[in-house]
Amino acid sequence: MKIGYLFPGQGSQALGMGKDLYEKYDVVKDTYKRVKELTGIDVAKITFEGSEDELNKTQNTQLAILTMSLAILKILESNGIEAEVSSGLSLGEYSALINSKAISFEDGVKIVQKRGEYMQNLVPEGEWLMAAILGMEEEKVQEVCKKACEESKENFVVPVNFNCLGQIVISGNKDGVELAEKYAKELGAKKVRILKTSGPFHTKKLIEASNKLREELKPLKINGFDSKVIKNLDGTLYTLKDDIEDILAKHIISPVRFSNCLKTMLDMGIDTFVEIGPGKSLSGFVKRMDSENTITILNINSVETLESTIDYIKSQN
Repeated sequence: MKIGYLFPGQGSQALGMGKDLYEKYDVVKDTYKRVKELTGIDVAKITFEGSEDELNKTQNTQLAILTMSLAILKILESNGIEAEVSSGLSLGEYSALINSKAISFEDGVKIVQKRGEYMQNLVPEGEWLMAAILGMEEEKVQEVCKKACEESKENFVVPVNFNCLGQIVISGNKDGVELAEKYAKELGAKKVRILKTSGPFHTKKLIEASNKLREELKPLKINGFDSKVIKNLDGTLYTLKDDIEDILAKHIISPVRFSNCLKTMLDMGIDTFVEIGPGKSLSGFVKRMDSENTITILNINSVETLESTIDYIKSQN
């Protein structure tokens, strides 16, 4: 068995996520408590007792998803379960880096707090949307975005997340994204789904947030890698020669090549994918990838799925 971890990003959040884990496991409570001590933000209260509007604020969303993923990792570690390689979708890459010990828990939490704040507060004025286009090739998605921008000089929309075969996310201003949605459906897209995000993420519109985060990243201490981590920027493995400060600063304004990350994991012979955190979107992405080998896909987002995953992995070793 060759295990690969997958960590979700923004958009996977839901009210109450992780509550049953929090109520059952002391190590989960301790993780939420530690995050509150480091950031001053009561993630448990926001996630379990707050409103959707409050949770969906980027500065809260990112910290909430990260905290849940890290809490689950603590339980897996205590059961002797580890991954050979991990990858995360945008925000999820921080979970992967913390899991690999390249970035400490404390530093990672503080950086994600700042990342969320900057991505929330330094979004240019205007109405912004992100949408997932399903069942359309990359070239056609590029075409519909270009067509929407040509319709009006006010429009801005570009492909930003290349999630898997047949699913690409676009990002831009509301009018641009809605027009691209119309053209995509006309050209045969199976479905277009608006995402639960609040800015033109992974585009040049967030250059100010990227520059601010770069300053926060300068004193970050990078340790060795206990396990392999794959970069969103190009789908290759991190090395100690990489400028992680530059990579993480570019994250905010660069496309996410998650399908490349999954291909790298498959090429490495990963046969058991474990998605750690809210939702199960990344598991769906794995299912859409081409693979000659038999693949097992597991999700951990509740007590039930955690315990069944632990039992399954132990039974295979």
